[in-house]
This record gives sequence, structure tokens and C-alpha cells, in this order.
Amino acid sequence: MIDPSSFRFGVEGSTGVATITLDRPDRLNALTFEIYDELRHTFYALHDEERVRAVVITGSGRGFCSGGDVEDIIGRLFERDMRGLLEFTRMTCDLVLSIRRCRKPVIAALNGTVAGAGAVIATACDLRVAAESAKIAYLFTRVGLSGADMGAAWMLPRIVGLAKASELLMTGDFISAEEAHRIGLYNRVVDDGTSLDAATELAEKLSRGPSFAIEITKDALNREAHMDLVSALEAEAQIQAALMLHPDFRESYDAFVEKRDPEFL
Repeated sequence: MIDPSSFRFGVEGSTGVATITLDRPDRLNALTFEIYDELRHTFYALHDEERVRAVVITGSGRGFCSGGDVEDIIGRLFERDMRGLLEFTRMTCDLVLSIRRCRKPVIAALNGTVAGAGAVIATACDLRVAAESAKIAYLFTRVGLSGADMGAAWMLPRIVGLAKASELLMTGDFISAEEAHRIGLYNRVVDDGTSLDAATELAEKLSRGPSFAIEITKDALNREAHMDLVSALEAEAQIQAALMLHPDFRESYDAFVEKRDPEFL
């Protein structure tokens, strides 16, 4: 059973959409050790949660997430040796892996500040729906750390290209929602106060779709990043042939012939 104590979690039974809400608005939803750990375990659990077909992650209050909490994490890291620091950085990277490996599509509903680890969590999601206020920055170099943190140097160039990713990760500068949308980092930009509704609407659309086909699509996007073209084409040929045997493919055809909406598994 998924029952985190460091953020809010709920599932809308009629749609199968799960919502994760970071809930420290007075700290711009800054992350603690506990939140990192519970988030990754929640996403791993969602991988096999049959009642959930899509996931939305958002933040309460004025921002999505401002990154690691300066008092609860940053200050305490100075007390750790190399082994302890590596334990922490591996945990943060495992959070990203849990999002990317989750079978369900994950949509970030962004508002206000999206910074540091919060920016990387948003980047790890499959889709990003942002309010006009949702400025984003990968702040790591501004505090003397590598911009290549939590997989950012792997994921971001694949979304916005190497040149723009280099600029964002090296400078640590904020960019506006308009600019993030222009370069392809944000999928959609909506009015302030509506990003959660818009992200939930998109999640509901995906939840009504063929869940196995969407799962396979996400898996292919992950796997094919490592493949040459010939290997990717063969992998796609094999999985597409297999999906043609899945009941959802037949259901889509029957629904078309019968002039009705399909009811996917």
C-alpha cells in the first residue's frame, strides 16, 4: 500500500490518475532526505499498482520545488564523509531512475519556482505542463557543484539539444516558462492556477488509452537512446508485431467499425 508521510498522495478511482503533491509550501516544497526516499519508493511501487494508469506530480503553494532544503539537507551534507555523500547522491539518482522506470506515464504540473533537484525531477517526467509563472533553473553550478546531477546531463540534451542544455547546466540561470516552451522543455504552458487541472486532464486522456502500448512506448524511448538505428528498427518491428496480437489492437479496430469509442484494457 502506498501511504507516504512526507507528501500527499491520492488516486482518483474513476480515472486511475494518481496525484503526488509536494506539500511544504512555506519552504517552496524543498526536498528533505525523507522526501527523496519516499518519492523513489512511491514511484517504484506505482510501477506495479494496477489501479493507477497515469501519474501527476505537483507542488502546493507558490512553487513546484526549489530543490534540496538548505537547512535539512545542504547544511547536513558537510557532516558526511565521502561514503555518506555518495550514499545521498546515489539515492537522488535512484529517484530519477524510479520515475523513468515507472510503467505509467508521469506528468509534471509546474508552477512558480522549479529549481535544482526540482528541475531535474520535472525533466525526468514524461511530460511537463507549466503555468506561466513556472520559471526553471538547474542551479547546481551556482553552488559549486556539477551541472551534471541526477542524470540532468543525460536527459536534458535529449530534450532541448546539446547547445541549450550546455547553457542551462553551465550557467544555472533561470529561464521563463515561455522560453522553456520555445526550446521544447515544457510541453504546454497554461494560465497561472490551472497547471494542475491541465496536467490532470492530460493524465486522464492517457489513462483512457491503451495502457500497455503507452508503457511499451515509454520503455522504447528509454531503451533506444542506447541503440543504433538498425537495432532500434528491429526492436520496434518485433514489439509492434507483438502488440498486434494484444486485445487493444483488435478493440481499436472493432470500435472504428462500430463507430464508438474504444474501451482499452
